[in-house]
Amino acid sequence: MVNAEIGVIGGSGFYSFLEDVSEVPVETPYGPPSDCLYVGELAGRQVAFLPRHGRSHTVPPHRINYRANLWALRSVGVRQVLGPCAVGGLRAEYGPGTLLVPDQLVDRTKSRAQTFFNGEPLPDGSVPNVVHTTFADPYCPVGRGVALAAARGRDWEPVDGGTMVVIEGPRFSTRAESRWHAAAGWSVVGMTGHPEAVLARELGLCYTSMALVTDLDAGAETGEGVSHTEVLKVFGENVGRLREVLFDAVAALPATESRACLCTHAHDGWDLGIELP
Repeated sequence: MVNAEIGVIGGSGFYSFLEDVSEVPVETPYGPPSDCLYVGELAGRQVAFLPRHGRSHTVPPHRINYRANLWALRSVGVRQVLGPCAVGGLRAEYGPGTLLVPDQLVDRTKSRAQTFFNGEPLPDGSVPNVVHTTFADPYCPVGRGVALAAARGRDWEPVDGGTMVVIEGPRFSTRAESRWHAAAGWSVVGMTGHPEAVLARELGLCYTSMALVTDLDAGAETGEGVSHTEVLKVFGENVGRLREVLFDAVAALPATESRACLCTHAHDGWDLGIELP
């Protein structure tokens, strides 16, 4: 059985730098994850990479099986997750190439399964109880500190904190929606940060988002608006830098057995009704 202690959910190119990569198919009670897990060693740590959209980017954000993805990672031993993602900036100062490590999240998605604890029977006959998970602070404080330090160590001054608003996608925001998000005081807008973060919390995983700004969202600029081509171009220009920061963060995360953050206590006092993997 392949085991890993750290999970990374992101682009398919990240795992190419692992040593002795094993391609691990994983079955879950929620169906298949976006792809196989790619497990290997990085900086002395066993890491499982999962391409969020599949290895060929064939899964749009609203159809990602987020529950299967997080369940699959936990089932191979992962307890800490880094979630790099591409986002639009909602403030003029958060232009393309900005790295933001958010500390808050707003959910504006519409159709996604966003809990493991809905009282519906699993294929093995077990029934999870209804559980109300503490989520006031959606990201791991320890992981955030590690990500910020890793970026600064690569001379990339990150934005420390901010709110990521998550929309359904796959379309980009209208100009009116973008201006509304900015007027609310939110920092960046993306399509994949939720329910990824809350499902990680439900499984007792430490989850840290690392948001790369690829464009100014429609309401923060005066041009024709965001294009997919523009997003890919800026992401490509910064992916090497992001990979270095990500790998440094992997090396600096604490050992699994030493975790003592709020993420590990999300279900204190609750009877989950099921055994987590």
